[in-house]
Amino acid sequence: MLEKVLVANRGEIAVRVMRTCREMGIATVAVYSELDRDALHVRVADEAYALGGTTAAESYLNTEAILSAIEASGADAVHPGYGFFSENTDFARAITSRGVTFIGPPPEAIDVMGDKISSRLAAERAGVSGVPGRNETLTSADEVVAFGNEVGWPVAIKAAFGGGGRGMKVVHAPEDAHAALESAQREALSYFGRAECYVERYLTWPRHIEMQVLADSHGNTLWLGERDCSAQRRHQKLVEESPAVNFPDEVRRAMGEAAVKVSRACGYVNAGTVEFLYQDGEFYFLEMNTRLQVEHPVTELVTGLDLVEWQLRIASGEPLTFSQSEIERRGHAIEVRINAEDAAGGRFSPSPGLITRFDQPGGPGVRLDAGYGAGDTVSQYYDNLIGKLIVWGETRERARRRLLRAIEETVIDGVATTLAADTIILTSEDFVKGTHSTKWVEESLDFSSIAPTPAALGPTGSQVRREVTAEVNGRRVSVTLWEDPTSSSSAASAKPRRQHHAGVVGSGSGSVTVPMQGTIVKVNVVVGQSVEAGETVVILEAMKMENAVTAERAGVVTAVRVSEGDSVATGDVVVTVE
Repeated sequence: MLEKVLVANRGEIAVRVMRTCREMGIATVAVYSELDRDALHVRVADEAYALGGTTAAESYLNTEAILSAIEASGADAVHPGYGFFSENTDFARAITSRGVTFIGPPPEAIDVMGDKISSRLAAERAGVSGVPGRNETLTSADEVVAFGNEVGWPVAIKAAFGGGGRGMKVVHAPEDAHAALESAQREALSYFGRAECYVERYLTWPRHIEMQVLADSHGNTLWLGERDCSAQRRHQKLVEESPAVNFPDEVRRAMGEAAVKVSRACGYVNAGTVEFLYQDGEFYFLEMNTRLQVEHPVTELVTGLDLVEWQLRIASGEPLTFSQSEIERRGHAIEVRINAEDAAGGRFSPSPGLITRFDQPGGPGVRLDAGYGAGDTVSQYYDNLIGKLIVWGETRERARRRLLRAIEETVIDGVATTLAADTIILTSEDFVKGTHSTKWVEESLDFSSIAPTPAALGPTGSQVRREVTAEVNGRRVSVTLWEDPTSSSSAASAKPRRQHHAGVVGSGSGSVTVPMQGTIVKVNVVVGQSVEAGETVVILEAMKMENAVTAERAGVVTAVRVSEGDSVATGDVVVTVE
């Protein structure tokens, strides 16, 4: 068995891996950037080593710094988590070449499946059909246009060496191809360290259903069950559940067997996920994620298996101790991601800042995997996932109601979160009936009820929260007051608690400001240019996502105050329109 594991990651996944290591008597090593010096994963680990730097490229994507930490700590294994280097062949080989165990698949399997183009080819050779697309890396937007004209619009540009919706752009018309490819390549390079992209057909109303697999080095490959991850925004998941609703058992078995075929085709070992798009009774291979998924807890709750434990055991050379027929799936599990995002109006814009309050839920069947606590800062430089709230119930309806109760118990102040949007999703008739798709959140749901709250102002905001309890006709009523310490006036809010997780809306002035800290990656306007209300003036990268900053009124640009590469703070004026 492994003795000391270095977790080459941060946030909730690093904490989650370390917890299982602790239960198994395995020592843990954290690595951290300058901004993460006091982060939760550092506090949980047995020992920690500084990587230096602030950005991901300077720290968690710095191979030499991580290798130095491995040597200094004497770790005999590395768990990559997800994101960062988790699907990077060069990193895996750098680890194994030093005689250190990489807790994941062999580098050769990452080579095949980490590249989404070669994974499509491997799946086809295994007899599993994928979504129609080009099996070559894009070299120009002209190739996107040619493909779209051939198969029909819209089409999807995707990062060849990534997943999770990062580096994915939907192109609705030929004239949008150039900007979309440019944006996809920037995001892919920022998040995965590789800019290559490919293009495929974009299905009209699909469900995103993935199959968890587990394979040992003794020839055993099993499918554990599916997860429905169709509730998404910007092609990134918000809600995941297992089992999938309205999903025939014969399709489940066929998809599981297809996932095993794909895994065996690349010599896969360890935990992995084969993703499919499901529409009109047919499923199409999408990609294979050669790592642990963010949503792995829902599979754990319905199977009773600890997937991280099995990752560690398989990496130690142990065989699986159960067969396909012995896997039992019981009840229903649902997970919501708690992202630091302002969901007001359906914008889902990043909301970095200091978490000033974090009340965590409890009770039967409730699990919270968090990477932050009160007093921790969600940085603009990293992914904005604060944590995951997962529940289990005997039935889907019991799990859904339990999750709504747990969300009501969860209070996060200082940053906006997606919890209010999660509530809208969970209470929607389409979700209750299981008729939603990957496009449903953005095309069908109404988030206008999510009101702005000063909580999104963060530590630099002027207002503070004070809760007052009063009795009205004998009934206890809780009222939230937002007070400006410099003013004698205050604002009262009697919104339900579930609406305390939204953000700040724009002022509608001619001064275009940025809603969060970040880096300007593109300036779309020049002085003297006429713009319409809602037109993008700059593109801001924050928390590994590109965000369009738009003019709030029509007029003529009189000043452009930023250039590409500039760092900006919340509220900075970037463009003036008169």
